[in-house]
Amino acid sequence: MKRRSFIQNSALLGAGLFASKFSIAQNQNTFPTVRIAKDKRLFQSSVIEDMIVQFEKNAKNKELSWMFGNCLPNTLDTTVFPYVENGRNYTYVITGDIDAMWLRDSSAQVWPYLPFLKKDKKLQQLVQGLIHKQSKCINIDPYANAFYNDPTKKGEWFSDHTAMKPGIHERKWEIDSLCYPIRLAHQYWKSTGDGSVFNEEWVAAQRLTLQTFKEQQRKESLGPYKFSRTSSRGSDTLQVDGYGYPVKPVGLICSSFRPSDDSTIFSFLIPSNLFAVVSLRQSAEILRAVKGEQVLAQQLEALAQEVEDAVNKYGIINHPTFGRVYAFEVDGFGSFLLMDDANIPSLLSLPYLGAVALNDEVYQRTRAYVLSENNPFYFKGTYGDGIGGPHIGRDYIWPMSIIMRGLTSTSDAEIKQCIAQLVATHGGTGFMHESYKKDNPKDFTRSWFAWTNTIFGEFIWKTYMERPHLLK
Repeated sequence: MKRRSFIQNSALLGAGLFASKFSIAQNQNTFPTVRIAKDKRLFQSSVIEDMIVQFEKNAKNKELSWMFGNCLPNTLDTTVFPYVENGRNYTYVITGDIDAMWLRDSSAQVWPYLPFLKKDKKLQQLVQGLIHKQSKCINIDPYANAFYNDPTKKGEWFSDHTAMKPGIHERKWEIDSLCYPIRLAHQYWKSTGDGSVFNEEWVAAQRLTLQTFKEQQRKESLGPYKFSRTSSRGSDTLQVDGYGYPVKPVGLICSSFRPSDDSTIFSFLIPSNLFAVVSLRQSAEILRAVKGEQVLAQQLEALAQEVEDAVNKYGIINHPTFGRVYAFEVDGFGSFLLMDDANIPSLLSLPYLGAVALNDEVYQRTRAYVLSENNPFYFKGTYGDGIGGPHIGRDYIWPMSIIMRGLTSTSDAEIKQCIAQLVATHGGTGFMHESYKKDNPKDFTRSWFAWTNTIFGEFIWKTYMERPHLLK
């Protein structure tokens, strides 16, 4: 069953739950009100509201302004649940239509708000609570990718053949699940200067992250994690006794599943390994500067260097057309998979995550490859082109890939085209979606997907601040 199938009962919070019945008004300056009513919003930030007002005042494209005003605050409007427990603040962040918190999604959903935390202490406290919550979750199980707020809840995947515990929504091992919380915490620290968030629970989560990554290098054994699921979808389970296909221990880290929650074919997922390199170094920087944890910091940095060296040795291959490019997955034996998936981390997103330089030659060749028909999950249709993935299937473009193309571009023409395509493919709803059919944007998946909404807001605001002429 796909993630979009988990629908939360609380329909009032749906970001576009009823929006699809509206069509864009004939008058291009008039659009239906689809943002949730003010008295139903879960959290309100005056800083974010001021951004929306400023953008609407200065942007010439009224449809884009409408979409920006709907999408940027969508995480705050509909997905955040702050609370206090034992004197410590926590924030539970659902994905939208799924009442569960992914470590990946929750981090990405609040990311665009980080530059504004100093101007809004309540918003800062909200993000601080999420960092606390993520640390707590990692300490429950570093191999799980998604959690419930209720620690006693047994969900629909509780029967999966793995070491499930109450409170865990899903236990798919994905490298990025441990990287995203570090990325969030590091940028929170850089944005606010607040080191109080790095408490004993956070440090314990860093130790578990190191332990888990080293276990999944599989140098001495297969490690403690295995997973299988009774399912008609092969990508929802792992082959070969629940461990996935064999790998040669070369220093890379196994990721049983991709950030799409689909199983890997070759377990050394290169975008996620490069993300791990960045995250390990960010964690080490915090531990050394804030906590004085010199030994742990050195261990994290040593692992980062080992993984980086292994990526450079085993993760770059010679493509017959594009030359030296990053593979998507490898196994260390010499096998590799050439493709890219829209979910982040992706090969396309590597500079966005700080994993490679934007002008890196291998990356630029890789970028050209994944944005071409040589990528089996690149689709082109009546309503533009972009990357999808096996999670939804053939001919479905993910707006996230269009947004990421814009965020990693230095070309005015390319950025402008990305924005135009996003405006043309919201299906009349005023919100972003998980995916849409390449020839029919009204055929989309997930009307309430906060991550894509928020990263759309991030992209549009970045363009407004850095290239305002593109919005005139």
